Amino acid sequence: MKRTVAALAAGLLPGLLPAPSNAATREEGSTNVVEPAPEGDAPASDAVAGEGAASDGPAGDAPAPEAPQAPEPPPPSADGKASGSISLGKSKGKADGGAKGKRSRRGKKGEADADANAEIDCQVDPKGCERAEAKQRPWIKRWEAERNLVELGVFGGLWRPSDEHDLYDPITRPQDPLWRLGPDVGLRAAYFPLKPLGVEAEFSANPTRVRTITNDFAFVYGVRGHVILQVPVTRVVPFLLGGGGMMGVRSHNLILGNDVDPAFHFGGGVKMFVNKRLVARVEARQIVSATKAQEDSGTSHLQVLAGLSYVLGRKKYVPPAVVVPVDPDRDKDGILNEDDECPDTAGVAPSGCPDTDGDSFIDKDDACPEVPGVEPDGCPLKDSDNDKILDVEDECVFEPETYNGVDDEDGCPDEIPPELIIFEGELKGIEFDFGKDTIRPESKDVLDNVVEKLQKFPGVRVEIIGHTDNVGDPETNLDLSKRRAGSVKKYLVDAGIDGSRIETDGKGDTDPVGDNGTEDGRAQNRRIVFHIIANEPTEVRPLSDKAKDPDAKVIGGGASGDEPKGDESKDDPS
Repeated sequence: MKRTVAALAAGLLPGLLPAPSNAATREEGSTNVVEPAPEGDAPASDAVAGEGAASDGPAGDAPAPEAPQAPEPPPPSADGKASGSISLGKSKGKADGGAKGKRSRRGKKGEADADANAEIDCQVDPKGCERAEAKQRPWIKRWEAERNLVELGVFGGLWRPSDEHDLYDPITRPQDPLWRLGPDVGLRAAYFPLKPLGVEAEFSANPTRVRTITNDFAFVYGVRGHVILQVPVTRVVPFLLGGGGMMGVRSHNLILGNDVDPAFHFGGGVKMFVNKRLVARVEARQIVSATKAQEDSGTSHLQVLAGLSYVLGRKKYVPPAVVVPVDPDRDKDGILNEDDECPDTAGVAPSGCPDTDGDSFIDKDDACPEVPGVEPDGCPLKDSDNDKILDVEDECVFEPETYNGVDDEDGCPDEIPPELIIFEGELKGIEFDFGKDTIRPESKDVLDNVVEKLQKFPGVRVEIIGHTDNVGDPETNLDLSKRRAGSVKKYLVDAGIDGSRIETDGKGDTDPVGDNGTEDGRAQNRRIVFHIIANEPTEVRPLSDKAKDPDAKVIGGGASGDEPKGDESKDDPS
């Protein structure tokens, strides 16, 4: 077994190990150009040496040309945001030919990305800033290996066992070969304390069958650990691995029985960091274990695997520091900080503090900061009788206004004039054709009188309600009563009364005043009723443009000027 292992190691390991090199050489015409291996996040094409730069390059008398100088970094943005945000636009440092070629490869989407010059605020969206910063690097350098990474993953592939395997129990059954090709699935966990070096443990399961007439089932498994040596220069990482463990089989005693053998393995592959958290991996291995019935000899099994792992342990992204320039006017209210009593809150001159209600009392000195007011405390004028008319315009300061459509603007109590009594109850004399909403000609005098009263008192608003008797079905009566009230309103509007002063309704036969069992009672129930609509406001009436306050100057209420003299304040032509 030792001789076999030594032969395998001598024959296979040298072919899997890459030749060490610190520089990559490429041919350009007849000139050898040496490109030093990339260091950190710098692209490999950023530093190019001339002839004779490589230690094994051709010797010559001509001096080596100087390396091109790197372009100077662009100056920081004047608005002070450059250090705290990152641009998504194309880099201007690339050659025009390369940029055009890349755009042509990427198509319309690439052109759209190149034209998008939006910025990401790294303090608000650090993850978005990290992704944008990664996109600015070459694709091959966007995500790389780091120290102290943990990879947890799954894998699957194919397993080709040797016909000379030792996976059987010689006490219960002689050896039989397994199927030449079978599935291989499992779990793995790796830890990389250093970028190029890590350790990994894994469990693999290989359900297969014995190559006999009956093709009986056998479960082969493996538990192994190994050391990984990788080249973490870009996001595509080649690696080698080697380690040991055990292989076992579990089956019926009459098939292969149960057995466990030590094994070691070696192999290599390549993995690629798909993004910050995912890494894909493909590899091939040789597993060396004992040969059947020979303890001192070995045979090998081939594994070809592909897997996907989740990456943990990356360093937390730290967004670039934000350099905030000194702003001489922090609240942007046009008043410099040194002259502003409230430098962090926009305000008004001369103090620089806010005045929410615009009454010239700054909020911190205003007892009513959200309502325009007057001296001395910035609160509005009073309404002593709570009739929604401010005292400055109320002719009866301590007596509330009676809102009945008559002189509702003076703030004094009053009664409905006798002339308007007709609007408080049934208006007799209005007749309609039977079963219709057509007004009879004999009703004209009554309605013309109503027009005259409404024209004399333009502030009065009325409601017209129609009623019927119980002859007919209720739905028809309700509709008829509403149509009759509407006919009365139409007459008044056609006579010049503003329709907004009139509301209508119908009650049908639901509100009788007489006995529907008699003809006289039914006649009483067929009626038109008027009501005066009160115009009581729900909010305090704002000051008029000519309002005067005899005790204080009104600020922000729409009034200013000299104080009234005598009864001049009442001589308002309006």
